[in-house]
This record gives sequence, structure tokens and C-alpha cells, in this order.
Amino acid sequence: MSIEELREKLNYHSYRYYVLDDPEITDYEYDMMMSELKKLESEHPELITSDSPTMRVGGAPLSQFETVEHAVKMESLTDMFSKEEIFDFHLKTEKALGVSPEYIVEPKIDGLSVSLEYVDGVFTRGSTRGDGLVGEDVTHNLRTINSIPLKLREKVPYLEVRGEVFMPRKSFEELNEKRGILGESIFANPRNAAAGSLRQLDPRIAAERKLDIFVFGILRSEGLEYKTDSEAINKISDLGFKTIPIDRTYSDINEAFSQIEKIGQMRDSFYFDIDGAVLKINDLSLRDRLGSTSKCPRWAAAFKFPPEQKETKLLDIILQVGRTGAVTPNAVLETVNIAGSNVSRATLHNIDYIKEKDIRIGDTVLVQKAGDIIPEILRVVKDKRTGDEKEFVMPDKCPVCGSPLYREEGEAAFRCTDEYCPSQKERRIIHFASRDAMDIEGMGPSLVSKLIESGLIDDSGDLYYLNPESIAEIEKMGEKSADNVIAAIENSKERDLSKLIFALGIRHVGKRASEILAGHFKTLESLKNATREEICNLDDMGDKIAESICDFFANEKAMQNLQRIIDAGVNTKSLKQQKGDTFSGKTFVLTGTLPTLSRNEASEMIKEQGGKVSSSVSKKTDFVLAGEEAGSKLTKAEELGITVIDEEIFFKMLGREN
Repeated sequence: MSIEELREKLNYHSYRYYVLDDPEITDYEYDMMMSELKKLESEHPELITSDSPTMRVGGAPLSQFETVEHAVKMESLTDMFSKEEIFDFHLKTEKALGVSPEYIVEPKIDGLSVSLEYVDGVFTRGSTRGDGLVGEDVTHNLRTINSIPLKLREKVPYLEVRGEVFMPRKSFEELNEKRGILGESIFANPRNAAAGSLRQLDPRIAAERKLDIFVFGILRSEGLEYKTDSEAINKISDLGFKTIPIDRTYSDINEAFSQIEKIGQMRDSFYFDIDGAVLKINDLSLRDRLGSTSKCPRWAAAFKFPPEQKETKLLDIILQVGRTGAVTPNAVLETVNIAGSNVSRATLHNIDYIKEKDIRIGDTVLVQKAGDIIPEILRVVKDKRTGDEKEFVMPDKCPVCGSPLYREEGEAAFRCTDEYCPSQKERRIIHFASRDAMDIEGMGPSLVSKLIESGLIDDSGDLYYLNPESIAEIEKMGEKSADNVIAAIENSKERDLSKLIFALGIRHVGKRASEILAGHFKTLESLKNATREEICNLDDMGDKIAESICDFFANEKAMQNLQRIIDAGVNTKSLKQQKGDTFSGKTFVLTGTLPTLSRNEASEMIKEQGGKVSSSVSKKTDFVLAGEEAGSKLTKAEELGITVIDEEIFFKMLGREN
């Protein structure tokens, strides 16, 4: 089979699987074809094309996002919350047009709006909505979404469509479970997770997040004819897009609102999150007559649903021990279905939270999903108490290893005193191998757990002494997978010092602190020999971090493990080079949302030019880089007379145009 035939077949079967959800071949058969295509393309690299299925994830991570000016403004919708508002919208529309319009009603996907552009049927660029006028080029991440066709089923001269990228509920729950195990902050809802995934500079991260998309409209086109939105949706569906579910059109506003209510009742049955329903006029010529306000179209509205709440029984309160030893109480609930998924657990945060809400074992509680996804207990239904409920008492010993628990003054959490508690050990190794730390691809929670169970590892340093034969014997591994894991472990030896410091899991030392420490001390040995005072004198450090670092390097077990890591040949020096000295000696504070840069990107640009980034405004601050919705930091900067700049001025200081 030729390269072109293989591509066509793979594109066809990808469409059957990811768009129609109706596969014709097995995963194994698909994988074999993909493997053959990769082999042929490696032998004939001159034949590789941008629309090849092998190009979904490829290339090095970007250093920053390019901006995209939208030729057609990507507008937002007016939110409505009652039947009266919807009917008022209809009456105003009817009066303005002189006719009663036909409507489309569709679920309002809770995701991130994007534009997809095609030239001669080939995907060329994808961008975020941004502020509606200017977005960011995220083509490299959108390519990783299998339901986005890289090549249309017809060769259309030009097409730009709008869609909503989302994270399916199952993918979101799996992602948050993994982040929880790693001790990382969890995403509040699938929308935030989808947005965060699309704004990753490394497309491999986006590919891991299992994003999906629904396309719901045409922004611009050449070579296509359509007079209504429903006709446009049918056309782009035929071209290979996964389109928004629409049952029919409605000429009666009562029937249209009944459909809105029906969608609200069905929200549990969707595999994706919705936060409302969209009502829009079907006839495109009528839309043109109505036009838009400065922010929103006059021909559409979004009806927003309230969060779903249900009562259930709190059966028990159990404790979970995290990577840093923090012991978190969790509610065991009588299973209840909320917003499309069964809920049987909810975090109770800490003992103060339990006391504040007077939560007792056996209580009937009102539960909802914060942001429609994270289960939380809103309150106790006290009038349903029987007197048999039991108050929860925090134990004085770790539920896993039996070591004493302690609570530092000013902290909410109790902690296990044994750093080598089995529960902490597993999470410590998982954290060490995670992407933000040593980035050992394939070394996920499941494999770490099996390696510990089989006695092959007892701490992170043991990873560097594994052999492929031992890994291959583990269930569901095999020789090829084992070789890949060993290669990933070997590659991790070249990580920057900041990654290693973060990977060690020193309490209070996060990614940012690790970068500051690596940038200042340059070598692990220098950090190890640093005094508490030296560390405290660095920006954003403080006594707690300094104490944790000194305690870590004084811990005999930690030093034995670290020595094994060093003996294995892991890099212990800073690899980052300063590119210039534009901001030498200057301290910046970032606040608000910048138009095109994330805070991490802006911070890196400052540090590359010799500057420092602080988390708080003080008299030592030279500049505050402020974006939209800047808060108290901006107020304090103005009070202290600190120079406040926006992104445009920031770029000019760097000698470049936005």
C-alpha cells in the first residue's frame, strides 16, 4: 500500500472512530497501519505532508504563542437566566424584523472557543477566541485533537469554522485523579482544563489531555453555498467535522423554550459539560439585518442553567495521606448522580472545614459540583438529623503507617511525621517522574505502584538502576515498553537543575522556587551548602522555605537517595543561559491577564534578560506588568508609586513589536 493510500485509509478510519463513533476496524489494525505509514515516511521524509496523520503531534515546544487577528470577530453571547428574558428577546427580535424568525436550539458546550482555517481542504491554522478580535495561534495543540480533520473530505478553496474545544468528563476525572496523586493542584472544571491544555507550549501535553471538539458555525468560506445555519452545519458535517448536536428548527418560541428545558433535563446524559443552551436565528440574512452590539450578536442568546444540587447521606469520613504528608479528610457519600456522573466522594479539606460546617458522620448533606464538576458539600440538612450522627475526631496517628500526626501553627492540615510513610513514598516517586519534575515519559502512577509492589524500587533514586528485563516482566509491559521506559529514564538525566530541585519534593519548594534556587546557586552542591540566611535573602523565599531546604539536606535518608541519583549521572547544574541584560537588577511583579502572554511566558522573558519576578509588590519592586482584571497588587503599586506597564510597553522595553 502506498503512502497516499495509507493516509487516506487512516484519515477515513479516524473519522469513523472520533467523529461518527462508529469504527470499522480494531485499534490494533489501525495501529498497524499507522506504524507502516511512520516507517514509510521515515524512509521517504520528502513525502511527508502537513495533513499526514503522523503530524498530529510533532515538532519542538514553542517558546511563545503568536497572535492572530480575526478577520471575522468571534463574538460572545448575551446570557439569560429566565423564561421571561428569552420571551422578551423573542418579542424584540420579532418587532425589529417584522416577522417571527425560525430558531435553532443547541447545547452550550462549556469549553474554549476556537477558529479553524483550511486552505484547499488542508488544515492550516487554528486560534483561540481571545478577546474576539485577537487570539493566539494554537495550531500545534489543535492538531493533537483527533476529531479535528487535518484534511477535509472535499477540496474547499477556503474555509474558516468556529468550534468549542472541550474535555470529556471521563478524561477530566482521569486527569484530576492523576494530578491529585502527584500532589498537583486539580483543575476546577473541564473548561479550565481544556483552556489550560490548549495554552501549553508543548503539544505533547495537549495530546495527553484527550481533548475533543464540536464545530457549530462557519465564519468565512469560499466555494460553499448556504442560506441558513442548519444548512451550513450539514455542509461542514459532510466535510468531516464533528458538529454540534441539533435535533430540528423551531418556528414557535414556546417549542423552542421547551427544547431549552429538555436540554437542561438531559445534561446528565451528555459525556461533556454544558452550562446552558443557545437560542439563535437560523436564517443568515435575518442575522445580517439585526447585526450586533459592540459585544454580542442581536440574533442569539445563551440560556444559563443553575448548578445541580442533590441530597445524599454522608456514610463515613476517611483520611488520605498526600505526597507531603498532609492528611486530608474525605467524605464517603451514598452514591448520587449529579451533572452526569456518579458522586460517592467529596473532599472535606481539613478539620476546621468540618467544624465550621458542623459536618457529622450519618448526616444528610446537600451536594453540588463546584463549577459543575468538583463534588462539594454545601451544607448539612440539620432538620433531618436523628441524633445518631457522630462527630468526627481527628486521630493522633497516621492511618497508613501509625506515626504521630502534627499540625504546625498557622497551618490547616495535619501531617504524618514519617517522611518515608508508604503512602508518601509512592506519591514522592510519582512526583519525581512527573512532567514538571524529571519528566520520565511512561513512568505513571500505575507503573510506579507495580515497581514498588514487585520490590524493584523503594525510592526515586532506584529508578536509575532499573533494567529493561525486570520491567518487561511486569504485567502489561513487555520488551518494547520496557525499553521505552529505560530510554525515558536515561533522557531525564539531562534535565535542568531546577527540574531536579522540584523533583526532590522538598516541602514548600514549588516550580517557581526551584527555578529561583537553580538560577541563583547554579549547582546542587552550592544549594546544599547554602545557609538559611542566604536562602532567605532571595526574592520570594522566606523562613519556611529556607527551613525546609536545610532540613531536607540534613535528612540522612534523603541524602542517601540523592547520592544514588547523583551517582547515576543525573545533571546537577543549571543549564539555562541568560540571553541579555535588559532587565538586569530590575524586579517585576505580574498581575491580571495579559492579552497574548501567560504569566509563565512573561516571567521567562524577564528572567532571560537578567530580571527578577516577585509575587508581591514592595518598595523594592521596579515594575508592575498589569493586564485585565488586575487586583490588589495594582492598587498597592499605585499607592507606592511603582511604575505600572502593560504588555505593549513591556514588548517595547524588549525592543520588539507585539
